[in-house]
Amino acid sequence: MFKKILVANRGEIACRVMRTAKKMGIATVAVYSDADARAPHVLMADESVRLGPAPAAESYLKAELILLVAKDTGADCIHPGYGFLSERESFARACAEAGIAFVGPPPTAIAAMGDKIESKKLAKAAGVNVVPGFLGEIADTDHAVRIAGEIGYPVMMKASAGGGGKGMRLAYSEQDVRDGFEATKREGLASFGDDRVFIEKFIETPRHIEIQLIGDQHGNILYLNERECSIQRRHQKVVEEAPSPFVTPEMRRKMGEQAVALARAVGYYSAGTVELIVSGADPTGDSFYFLEMNTRLQVEHPVTEAITGLDLVELMIRVAAGEALPLTQDEVPVLGWAIENRVYAEDPYRGFLPSTGRLVRYRVPTPLPRAGRAGGGAISVMDWDAGAEGPPLTPPASGRGEDEPYIRVDDGVAEGGEVSMFYDPMIAKLVTWAPTRDGAADLAVTALDQFELEGVGNNIDFLSALMQHPRFRSGNLTTGFIAEEFPDGFTGADTSEAMIRKLAAVAAVLDMETAWRNASISDKLDDRFIPREDRAVLIGEKRYDVSIDGYDRGLLVNLDPQESPLDVVTGWKPGQRKFVATIDGEPLSVGVKRTRTGWRLNAHGRSHVVRTLSVRAADLSTHMIAKVPPDLSKFLLCPMPGMLSALHVAEGDTVEPGQPLATVEAMKMENILRAERPGVVGKIHFAPGESMAVDAAILDFV
Repeated sequence: MFKKILVANRGEIACRVMRTAKKMGIATVAVYSDADARAPHVLMADESVRLGPAPAAESYLKAELILLVAKDTGADCIHPGYGFLSERESFARACAEAGIAFVGPPPTAIAAMGDKIESKKLAKAAGVNVVPGFLGEIADTDHAVRIAGEIGYPVMMKASAGGGGKGMRLAYSEQDVRDGFEATKREGLASFGDDRVFIEKFIETPRHIEIQLIGDQHGNILYLNERECSIQRRHQKVVEEAPSPFVTPEMRRKMGEQAVALARAVGYYSAGTVELIVSGADPTGDSFYFLEMNTRLQVEHPVTEAITGLDLVELMIRVAAGEALPLTQDEVPVLGWAIENRVYAEDPYRGFLPSTGRLVRYRVPTPLPRAGRAGGGAISVMDWDAGAEGPPLTPPASGRGEDEPYIRVDDGVAEGGEVSMFYDPMIAKLVTWAPTRDGAADLAVTALDQFELEGVGNNIDFLSALMQHPRFRSGNLTTGFIAEEFPDGFTGADTSEAMIRKLAAVAAVLDMETAWRNASISDKLDDRFIPREDRAVLIGEKRYDVSIDGYDRGLLVNLDPQESPLDVVTGWKPGQRKFVATIDGEPLSVGVKRTRTGWRLNAHGRSHVVRTLSVRAADLSTHMIAKVPPDLSKFLLCPMPGMLSALHVAEGDTVEPGQPLATVEAMKMENILRAERPGVVGKIHFAPGESMAVDAAILDFV
């Protein structure tokens, strides 16, 4: 077995690999850029070495530097994680030439599967179903238009070396191809150093399902069931689960056997994933097609670990050391259900624009009590390293009860750290396991409510809304789910009348507890200032006149004389950002922020502005004049922190609706900003190549 492993990556995946390495007694080496000098993965490692400046091209993508660090520190193997150098055949080959084990597949397999054009040819030869498309070289935009017309719209344009949702454009018409082909080439070149593009038929009502593989150097290859990854935005996965609610045992066997056949055809070993596009319109499940093979560990590997009880990182390390797999295909189980939610630094209320900045506050979920049993557990990778054992990576093998819910948080950030514009905006992965799919989704909603994340925009509300959505619960998923269900953007999850009543009770208790706290401060206030009369709680259009009575177990909050009061048990203290309580026997965690006239309460995927007033003040509030927001329509505002990569207009130009105005690059993605109405361009405030803050005025209109 190896003595020392260098993790050629950053963030949560670097922490994840180190966690298993420590469990196996293997020393760890971290590498880092200037932006990550105090990052958790650096603190977690036994040794750490600086690579260079923040841009990945000058640090994490410097293969020769990483190999030099491995030699200097005495590391006898390198785990690449995912992204960066994980699927670069030249890096795997350089490791072999340097006598350092590469924890991944052989270079020949990476080369065969890394080129999406060649991999489809190999898949077809191995008897794997492939999507109709054009796999040759595309000369230019006109050539791309001809090919798309021959295949038939809609088509998907993809960077040959792409992945992670980058370098992909969906085209429904010739104009879409003309608008997107060159952008696809540029993204492929910027992210992967390869501007080749291929075009294939876009499958209608598509589901994205993938098969996890593991193979050893002795010829054994297993498929470890499937994952459903259909909940995507801009081709970037948001929610993954295992198993799939669509896949039958027979379908799983067919997909798995084709995936194994492809892996065997290229001499594959280590962990890898065969991604398939499946037509949800075919009830037989036989319409599945090869998309690509990822020759690395996937972001969503924890859900496979949760339903199989296998540590995939440990298996990768053991395979790299020459060991045989410890199980056969018949011994691969499907235990319960697991769902992974990716917590991103992006603002769903502003069109999911990336957010950067400092994590002013960061707390992972903790168990909530439930009647009659424990509520599972949660652990951050960093918490584990600090000595808190928590649930292991593979819950079914942990000795816990088979029906005990389980929470796992994989992260690589810490409070006070910074979310940089140079890297992927993912903050953490929340994995929930339960015996049933509904149980795993319910636990995810509970856990998302408990996250405390301040300083950057985040998608926690959106994830909670997804987990509660009736269509998600039904399992009727496609890769167009988000676009179809949120066509006008996201404004918050739907909130039931029962939840509104609970939040009104929470606001009343918060008001009372704060008043008592203020009255107890020496020489400031006394109980003469505690409101004696009933209070009015206003949430949106609803108003509740509230009274509170104490009793031996908690508080009785009466919102309506015609209904039973709510039983609230809590230990909340003024200043705490989470109100954790049991209301009528059900646990609830509510995010709390003080406002001038009440509270901002966040729960179950929606933020609510709640006002707590005296009954008299509430009566008078209906006469207040609404404040009119300023008119910003004459400005083109930068929707996210980023760099102005191109200007498509000049001062004095007349523009029409839909016309491109500027292109902003952020998180390695190009975003084209278009005119919303006719107008004339006035002053331009930025030049291409300049960095801009969110809401910076790029130009204004006359």
